[in-house]
Amino acid sequence: MHAGEILWTVVIGFLLVGSVGYFLSIYNSLVEVKNNIGRSWANIDVLLKQRHDELPKLVKVCEAYMQHERAIFDKLSEARGALAQARSVGQRAQAENQITAALGGFFAVAESYPDLKANASFTSLQQRISELENQIADRREFYNDTVTIFNTRIQQIPDSWVASGMNLQAAELFKIDERDREDVTIQFKMSA
Repeated sequence: MHAGEILWTVVIGFLLVGSVGYFLSIYNSLVEVKNNIGRSWANIDVLLKQRHDELPKLVKVCEAYMQHERAIFDKLSEARGALAQARSVGQRAQAENQITAALGGFFAVAESYPDLKANASFTSLQQRISELENQIADRREFYNDTVTIFNTRIQQIPDSWVASGMNLQAAELFKIDERDREDVTIQFKMSA
């Protein structure tokens, strides 16, 4: 072999090794971002479970005070039922948005019951659920950021070539329902 052939062989070898290393680093980083989506959803799920566990306690404390507010309890129950049947991220998001809206209506109606507002258990549960709602909102934001990074990466060249080979599909954002953007109308029943 001549010196020129050796030089070209070494250059081509470096290019091949460099290219393989580059595509392996893209592969590994796409796997990491994909796993971050799962991790961030699991973090949301933990908080949703905690909120779900607090709801029956809240209903139990409030039932004695709010006997004439059956519709509020029904909406909360329907929302919990929708959550139990939800399978995809979109369905979960929609069911969670229903629960959030039902809780908003629930707490608004509770404002008209001074005895209930003075109940220590109610106040404690209301505060706990409000804290969980804030944490859920923060985790939803993190989840959506992670999904956006992932979706952007799998559409950019050369990441899209590796993503195509991995059969990666765009992940679903955690969106709110358009109805949840509207103002909530709350009507109080007057007892005779």
